[in-house]
Amino acid sequence: GDMACGEYGLGRLAEPTAIMTAITAMLSTGPLSGKHIIVTSGPTHEPIDPVRYIANRSSGKQGHAIAKAAAEAGASVVLVSGPVTVPDPAGVQTIHVETARQMLEAVEAALSADIFIGAAAVADWRVADVAGQKIKKDGSGQLPQLSFVENPDILAGVAQSARAQNGALYCVGFAAESHDLLKHATAKRERKGVPLLVGNIGPATFGLDDNALVLVDAQGSQELPHAGKLILARQLVAEIARRLKA
Repeated sequence: GDMACGEYGLGRLAEPTAIMTAITAMLSTGPLSGKHIIVTSGPTHEPIDPVRYIANRSSGKQGHAIAKAAAEAGASVVLVSGPVTVPDPAGVQTIHVETARQMLEAVEAALSADIFIGAAAVADWRVADVAGQKIKKDGSGQLPQLSFVENPDILAGVAQSARAQNGALYCVGFAAESHDLLKHATAKRERKGVPLLVGNIGPATFGLDDNALVLVDAQGSQELPHAGKLILARQLVAEIARRLKA
């Protein structure tokens, strides 16, 4: 339409929040200034047929908030996002994927980073043989027979990479549990071989704007009490920056 300069065509002013985020990043002397960070966020969708897929209830709100908080702290951020409805954070390079294998490829392509934060709720399994056409009911009452295979473990793979093993890449994992959070988060941190594991009770936060986190490392655990997801993201980013400095 008509623009202020008198010309006609495509034109749109960026949102004020996006402008402020870009200015802040350019001028930032924040705790992660000069760092390159990869964040994964959201679920993955694993197709069954052209219509159906396997997924989980992750909304991506916490992972996207972490990417935003890292950008605010001065980092150069690549966000690898599964299918979500939340908008891409301003000042962040966002790569959209659907499946766990696509997410792995995007992460591996950006692994020259200083920090990896695996906040995505990656599907553990996928269907071994995806049907080329919609699987139809036949009235027999018999369920379709589906065989499953394990998806690649993105967090474990990154943690076992050469750069993570020699300390050049700092890895942060996430655990969304339904019960016994500290027990399962502690076990997952040891199993994945990451210095920091962030846990939450998934059913209590999926799709919501608030959360509560527990940080688990080799020294023990630390709670980040119930708050908005962006507030928690900023607290987590500050903790990561402090640990890197130490």
